[in-house]
Amino acid sequence: MISHVRRVDNGTYFTSNASGELVEPALTDDDLRELYGYPPTSGRPWVRANFVSSIDGAASVDGKSGGLGSEADRRVFRILRELADAVVVGAGTARAENYGGVSLDAEARARRQERGAPHTPPVVVISGRADLDAHSRLFAETAVPTIVIAGANADKERLSALESAGADVVRTDTSHVTTTVLLETLAGRGLHHILCEGGPGLFGRLCADDGIDELCSTVSPVLVGGQAPRISTSPSPHLVPMTREHILAEDDGTLLFRWVRSRPA
Repeated sequence: MISHVRRVDNGTYFTSNASGELVEPALTDDDLRELYGYPPTSGRPWVRANFVSSIDGAASVDGKSGGLGSEADRRVFRILRELADAVVVGAGTARAENYGGVSLDAEARARRQERGAPHTPPVVVISGRADLDAHSRLFAETAVPTIVIAGANADKERLSALESAGADVVRTDTSHVTTTVLLETLAGRGLHHILCEGGPGLFGRLCADDGIDELCSTVSPVLVGGQAPRISTSPSPHLVPMTREHILAEDDGTLLFRWVRSRPA
């Protein structure tokens, strides 16, 4: 006999009637900010990852995650960015997804400033070799300087070009940007509420290095097949127990999970 198993009812995320008008019960953006609020932190940054995947586990379609998103996913995506001190992404994902800086509307910027945060969180790109295009949207379309954390062996000319493009370049003492160095660098800049948006390699490394505190995962109601990667990849498996914080459901079948890791006090 299976014990301690409960049915999880589909709590409405937001729903619409035949005319496309929102109807109750519906979660407001303020409700979502409360549901996804960061816990108090002291010292070590709190690292939240956010990914979308298909029912069969694909993290992208034709190399990009955007094809898996829905309006529900995009709405939570905007809230998560508003709440973050910094958005961390690997260089490969930044290139594949044609990343620019974080763009928030005037109301979101005002809410951030009311709580004492800068109006816009920076994008932090992890690139051991600084293999980034200084003319890309990362540096040309951003309200605040993009932070690039590069390895000790990164090409000096590349670093100089990135700095000329307005990047805030941090060069580490190691050839690869380790999780320890990443977290120390972020904490040293007063960035404690971290949102990691990928890619799978960076997320896998953070999991392996005990660097992940929570995962916000959207499951899109589609099957993809093919050879698309999972949301997390690493040379070897690492079991990281998580606790379900909440599950939100949209009428179109989209499910939004928040998983949090319990740590010793």
